[in-house]
Amino acid sequence: MRILHTMLRVGDLQRSIDFYTKVLGMTLLRTSENPEYKYTLAFVGYGSNPDHAELELTYNWGQTEYEMGTAYGHLAISADNIVEACDAVRANGGNVTREPGPVKGGSTVIAFVTDPDGYKIELIERKDGVRGGGLDS
Repeated sequence: MRILHTMLRVGDLQRSIDFYTKVLGMTLLRTSENPEYKYTLAFVGYGSNPDHAELELTYNWGQTEYEMGTAYGHLAISADNIVEACDAVRANGGNVTREPGPVKGGSTVIAFVTDPDGYKIELIERKDGVRGGGLDS
């Protein structure tokens, strides 16, 4: 078994596509529309299935916002240099909500950014040659 994708409901599909492609450097892989059930899907990622997990952005027509709830935590993306990754996020209009630094109680360097719908994305610095398909892979 493997993870194929994670789905996020978004309030403005183009705004979310722009964030994930222009700010986080993903590629728009494909879109589909379902007029009968009034939703549009966009799949983004650093590669496509089956080699990479994808992110499914779901826009339910007419729904412009969602409550985050208390169960959602965050997505995680690797970055070779987290300071440079945060600078690139800012330069492309993204919002860094936790500056780079060690995780509490550990030495792994992390940062957090927030997407236009309020979803948290953790950036994890990986200098060990592990390529997660992240921001600067």
